[in-house]
Amino acid sequence: MDSIISIKPLLAVLVSLLVIPVLVSTGSRPNVRESWTFIAGTLKFLIVISMVPTILDNKVIELTLFKLAPGADIAFRVDAMGMLFALVASSLYIVTSMYSIGYMRGLNEHSQTRFVSFFALAISATIGAAFSANLITLYLFYEILSLATYPLVTHHQDANSRISGRRYLTFILGTSIGLVLPAMVWCYWATGTLEFSAAGIFGDLVAGGQFSKPAATVLLLMFVFGFAKAGIMPFHSWLPAAMVAPTPVSSLLHAVAVVKVGVFSIFRVITGIFGIEFLASFELGALVAAIASVTIILSSCIALSQDEFKRRLAYSTIGQLSYIVLGAALLSPKGVTGGMLHITMHAFGKITLFFCAGAIFVATGEKYLSRMVGIGRRMPVTMGAFLIGAMSIIGLPPTGGFISKWYLVLGTLEGDQMIMLFVLLTSSLLNAAYFMPIFYKAFFCTDEEAMFERKVQEAPLFCVVPLVITAAVSLILFFVPQPFLNLAELAVKGFLGG
Repeated sequence: MDSIISIKPLLAVLVSLLVIPVLVSTGSRPNVRESWTFIAGTLKFLIVISMVPTILDNKVIELTLFKLAPGADIAFRVDAMGMLFALVASSLYIVTSMYSIGYMRGLNEHSQTRFVSFFALAISATIGAAFSANLITLYLFYEILSLATYPLVTHHQDANSRISGRRYLTFILGTSIGLVLPAMVWCYWATGTLEFSAAGIFGDLVAGGQFSKPAATVLLLMFVFGFAKAGIMPFHSWLPAAMVAPTPVSSLLHAVAVVKVGVFSIFRVITGIFGIEFLASFELGALVAAIASVTIILSSCIALSQDEFKRRLAYSTIGQLSYIVLGAALLSPKGVTGGMLHITMHAFGKITLFFCAGAIFVATGEKYLSRMVGIGRRMPVTMGAFLIGAMSIIGLPPTGGFISKWYLVLGTLEGDQMIMLFVLLTSSLLNAAYFMPIFYKAFFCTDEEAMFERKVQEAPLFCVVPLVITAAVSLILFFVPQPFLNLAELAVKGFLGG
């Protein structure tokens, strides 16, 4: 595969970082501040999308920043998988920035300049993780993202936010420092490299009998549980706790950036550190698939009992993230493709649902589902978008979620893993069980059951337009999945040495 040296990956990371001083200096002029946010977000997206033709031409874009040690540089490498993730994150950053205006101003939130500044830092770290050439660069941006999102999680600065913030850092930093960092040192000590490779980095050691299955198992588990942003049980409770943050934070960072960096990191380790063939030879895919399956089913069952809107979405997210991990663990072409596609499909579906939760809160001040009976009659656009987002998460046509789940189902058949097929189908039924009653009660209730007066209406335009956009994209991706499907298939071809 040919490589091209370019500064574009660095520019994609830096553009929203360099705008932070401007955001701070224009804090007293909100319209100017938000304009700069949109300018930076648009530039970032354009830089990312300008690299797509090169990647689709089966080339990679590389740039080394610092040479730390042989096989462990701070470097960027843009390939198909990284491009897929970067496209999702950079595009949704623009939409969420628009949503933030309607939400933060609609509730007259404090410290909005601090909010948008750390938001910009978080998206820079996300793009850095997407374009990382090796494990040490990925780890660096993973930790930057953890620290950048702490002020966002604790934005309200009350006792509940501080408690949730401490739990957030304890889980996220504790696992990465306690598990991922030692695992990285182990990898480098054993192989002398941390560079991602389709063949993995342990091939020679296995051939020479120097790396056993027990050692590989322990190392793999350290990575799977160490990247706790992926929300795999039992290291998942930080995610529901983080729902105390403003909804724009929950939307982008806990439906797209933070959690997706977690599963993206696990995906990178499976495909670039161990390698698909290596894991298949040691039959370790089944272990990761089992862990992901437990998380999928348990989180779905817990979601059924959650009355607070965002907490139900949080537990739904925990399960959906493990779909992505399961796709990688299937170790089959269709399964891995489905896992990568679900990064995209889940992002657009789930961010729509978070946008809806925030819009309802702005319009009514309500956050409990049991008190939202009849809300569809007063906010039909918001709840219509909710239906589309829910259908995508469930995996129903005509939404993009059907495409990714279809590939996951094909992956289970391709790998002859009927138990995993049962998990996927059962989970989809549970998804429907905790989402569809919300929609039904929102519209189909008697006048006596309805809980909202006629004065209740749709949230401000800057809240409604973004959720309409993301819902529309969820529909479009069912009919036109090729932009992301082509990238996913190209990445799988590289993983399998095709």
